Amino acid sequence: MTFRATPPDQHDPSADTGQTRQPMTRREAREMARAEAERAARLTEPQAKAPEPADEPAEPAPERAAGPAAPAPEQEAPAEASVAPEAEHASEHADFAWLHAGLHHDDGAPPRPPRRRGGGRRALTWVISVVVILALVGGGALYAWHTFQPQVQAVLAHFHSEPTDYTGDGTGTVEVTIKQGDTGETISKTLAQAGVTRTPEAFYRLLLSTKPDPVFQPGVYRLRKRMSAQSALTLLQDPKSRLDRTLLVREGDTEAAVLQNAATATGIPLAQLQAAAKQPATFGLPSQAKTLEGFLFPATYTFDPGVDATTVLKTLVDRSKQAFQDDGVPTDPNQLWRTIVLASMVQREAGPNEADLPKIAGVFTNRLARNMPLQSDATVAYGTGHYTTVFTTDAERADASNPYNTYVHTGLPPGPIGNPGDAALRAALHPEGDYLYFTTVNLKTGETAFANTQAEQDANVAKLHAWCQQPDNKSYCQ
Repeated sequence: MTFRATPPDQHDPSADTGQTRQPMTRREAREMARAEAERAARLTEPQAKAPEPADEPAEPAPERAAGPAAPAPEQEAPAEASVAPEAEHASEHADFAWLHAGLHHDDGAPPRPPRRRGGGRRALTWVISVVVILALVGGGALYAWHTFQPQVQAVLAHFHSEPTDYTGDGTGTVEVTIKQGDTGETISKTLAQAGVTRTPEAFYRLLLSTKPDPVFQPGVYRLRKRMSAQSALTLLQDPKSRLDRTLLVREGDTEAAVLQNAATATGIPLAQLQAAAKQPATFGLPSQAKTLEGFLFPATYTFDPGVDATTVLKTLVDRSKQAFQDDGVPTDPNQLWRTIVLASMVQREAGPNEADLPKIAGVFTNRLARNMPLQSDATVAYGTGHYTTVFTTDAERADASNPYNTYVHTGLPPGPIGNPGDAALRAALHPEGDYLYFTTVNLKTGETAFANTQAEQDANVAKLHAWCQQPDNKSYCQ
């Protein structure tokens, strides 16, 4: 019978051996040639033996019929028993032809299945592709997402049907706080959480595309809800949108005036501010301080909505402490107290010319050194509750019950009579001149005259009264 390892259309009818053969690869051809040579050598040996049954194919080999000595009949039985009709096992031979061909290889190589026409290779390629894709998805997904998240989100947002931004200028009102150090990302989230913008991304993308980069001032802003990102940015850049709780403390303002202005600026009830001010020890002031007078530093302050009374006053007191340090005020409680009291007197008596402040401080210092009464109308007026004028009457100057009456009582008054600024503090620390008197001769310009004798002082006071008699100046002298 014929051993079929390949389909019938691959037979070679021109073979001179009388059997059909499978087309072979180069390696198979070399192996076949070597096998033929070995078999030819064995045929030339005397008493050649028949091949081992394990090396025989399942069908009679051609060289058996042509051999010089036929095997014994009992040796042929196993071979004949292993042969089956061709019609019954043709498909089996075809499926396992690779195994039968491998039995003739004597190089020790394992048997190989027959190559199929590209199907196995295509299947392997597909499997490898799937494995690579899964590896990429599993191992690189996290890295890819972190690296390309903004671009991916931008693309998704472009194709997403739901809008990310409102349109128009919005409706209603809402207050939004921007804190010191807030970044563009933080502000974007704040706006979205307050309902101003639809999403944080809408405002953040606008910031990235706006040149030059927008600058935001800390504070509270009045915006509207459901605004477009562009409308929100426009309002945030408009100073009018910022809700300023601004308090201006002027040089020489008294505590009473500061508390009233603070109530107006912040909306805090005046009673709450007055109650907080009655506890000066809670603000770390010297034991001599019974009020906050002298420790509410003149400056401009801005407070956020919702601030409480204690926070407002503490802000002003802390600013005073910073000024004391900057101006070199002694830290010794007694020296600190004396400097602030003297500076408050200088501030209240001085006009707008800062060059006069050291001279006024010099007059008070010289009189103190001679144990002379300071004779300050500003202290007398403070003691009577008339905080807005420095003019006093004869009766007020003679009232000994007023502890701030420096016409009657020698030495410094019992406490500050206002809140001094930096110039007055430095003047109290560095007084100038040997004058013993001073008086303002022009209340409109603040011109001040200094004198060493009582006669010179009387002449200067007469100038002041003459100035006040002029019709255009009477309003200044009331």
